[in-house]
Amino acid sequence: MSTRLGDPIDKRIPWVRRIDALEEARAVGSAGPRLTALRRAGERLGDALRNGPRVVSVRTLPLRTVLYPMKHAFNGAVPLPFPFILFYHRCLLVQVLSDGRIRNVLWNPTDTEASKQTPFFKNLIDKFGERAANLLSTEAGTVESQLAKLGLSPGEIDLIAFDHFHTQDLRPALGTVAPDAEGNRLPARFPNAYLLAPKREWHDWDDLHPLQRTWFVADGKRGVPADRVVLFDADVALGDGCLVLRTHGHTTGNHTIFCHTDGGVFGCSENGTSADNWSPHESRIPGLRRYVKHYGLEVVLNSNTPELGAEQYTSMILERTVVDRVPDRPAFVQMFPSSEVVPSAIAPGVRPSMVFHHRTSGTVQLDRPAAQTEQQRASAMRQ
Repeated sequence: MSTRLGDPIDKRIPWVRRIDALEEARAVGSAGPRLTALRRAGERLGDALRNGPRVVSVRTLPLRTVLYPMKHAFNGAVPLPFPFILFYHRCLLVQVLSDGRIRNVLWNPTDTEASKQTPFFKNLIDKFGERAANLLSTEAGTVESQLAKLGLSPGEIDLIAFDHFHTQDLRPALGTVAPDAEGNRLPARFPNAYLLAPKREWHDWDDLHPLQRTWFVADGKRGVPADRVVLFDADVALGDGCLVLRTHGHTTGNHTIFCHTDGGVFGCSENGTSADNWSPHESRIPGLRRYVKHYGLEVVLNSNTPELGAEQYTSMILERTVVDRVPDRPAFVQMFPSSEVVPSAIAPGVRPSMVFHHRTSGTVQLDRPAAQTEQQRASAMRQ
């Protein structure tokens, strides 16, 4: 990739390095001109990414289907009377090459059981009962079991990250250093991984705004080991062919991962909930085309947190400009929603124009020495 790499963001993960390709555009003061500047800078950055090396491999790890308010999924643009849609939440395993070594990254390794303590989901369970709620939520298997099918163990994961912290409880992933009310400490699901965490959202979690509380597990980071958390506020490269860019708006620290694969450049975030959100003028979902034409818009927000809507809109335009178009559906861009609307009986008539289902690229590499990650961590801590 021709984009200049800056310094590592943290000595513990020296292979994660800053990039400054968007800094000048981000510094534009007014919202309209900043949107224009980021669109142009995003196009250049996308060209640099697709003209460079590819990631080693990508695999989709399905997690579960969940209920979600339709008014949020499409920003109130769909004039149908159904209160909920069903969307499918997924994790991505991304393998990248950096300095001749394979690094294993998990994007959105949600603990689906712990996330049920999110106030929105907890309220659904309280209202309908856990049995009824479970009938509408299909579990696809744990991250660990799906890694095992690929020949990887949780101890081989180098880095975990989330596009944002809605519904997340980090304690199972990272373990806890302080005992809970019963005197227990949680072991880490990923014992050698660091968490890449946006600084602003991390601190916001300590004292949530009322508009944010419904979607956060209040104690979801309480007691996690600080030495496993890497706070940052930058655009970064995760080895060859992979970027994580700030796409704030859906939350204060929202980020999007972009991968150059054998199917082109794709991105993954929850700024939108379907391919239609990023390409609404081509949508067959009732109301979306009329909505964007009426308001002169290019994208439709996933709008469950309304306080930063204009910033989220700009972020979605940035996402559109970085990624490639879908090869056999060029009206749509390769933005892969981390939680994707799927056709269901609970919202008949709400059928996305296309459903990605999964992202797959390359061959998963298994040739890493078992102790490599732990030795790497110990070496970094001594520096």
